[in-house]
Amino acid sequence: MPDIADARANIMQPGKQRTPATAWLQRSAKLWFVATAFGQLLFILFILAFYYRSTLAGNFAAWDSKPIIDGYIQGDRIGNLAFAGHVLVAAAMITAGLLQLVPAIRARHPAIHRWVGRMFMTSALLLAFGGLWLVWVRGTYMNLIGAAGISLNAALIIWFAAMAWQSARRRQFVAHRQWALRLFIVANAVWYMRIGYMIWGISTGGAGIGEAMDGPFDYFLAFGNSLVPLALMELYLRVGKSGSGGARLAMAVALLVAATATAGGSAAAWFVMWYPYI
Repeated sequence: MPDIADARANIMQPGKQRTPATAWLQRSAKLWFVATAFGQLLFILFILAFYYRSTLAGNFAAWDSKPIIDGYIQGDRIGNLAFAGHVLVAAAMITAGLLQLVPAIRARHPAIHRWVGRMFMTSALLLAFGGLWLVWVRGTYMNLIGAAGISLNAALIIWFAAMAWQSARRRQFVAHRQWALRLFIVANAVWYMRIGYMIWGISTGGAGIGEAMDGPFDYFLAFGNSLVPLALMELYLRVGKSGSGGARLAMAVALLVAATATAGGSAAAWFVMWYPYI
């Protein structure tokens, strides 16, 4: 599994001198990681405080104290257990993904890096298949557009996990790092959706957001929570590999904007979506 240092290493061509544009791109990538870690640690804290506490106490009905989607349905034992497992695995997956982005772990403890990577990939796949079951068998979704977005995200997780595993087994490590970075992005689509709502809501006053997540922005974000950050990652990889100095500076600015939006959206999500319920 990759780390940010590996992704940045792809920016440098063999024998190519480090340029100011490359240095700025590397710094902006570091800042993006810091903002991402900040936001995801807040999300993990919410999951532990809200879902873990009530789930381990057997108080499944407490899930529904947070509005929007009903996690607990009276009499649906299998569905409730599946939802509980889905949420509990999510915290482990997010934690493992963050650890994979720490350069020191991969450099100094490669065995730990590999095993944490396996845990990240396995938990991401469990979430993908579990999400599909919750949506299409249990019916845990707000509308069909949202369900389609969840299904697309699950398909991308399965695809990227398969490619990351295959490239690792073939010892194609550059390709493996790229596929694993893509997997990290799409596996965290639920988190991206939440900060996306906060950024858009603060910027526009909630324009296009429906009460049942059926507004134009809701429909956009159903797919954009995977595709927008994935597009940014793809652009970063390509600019880092063969972009001009100007392209790298532009990419650095884009990452700085993304990092700022990520930190701000995460803080807003904490105060609006998460903290009030714990």
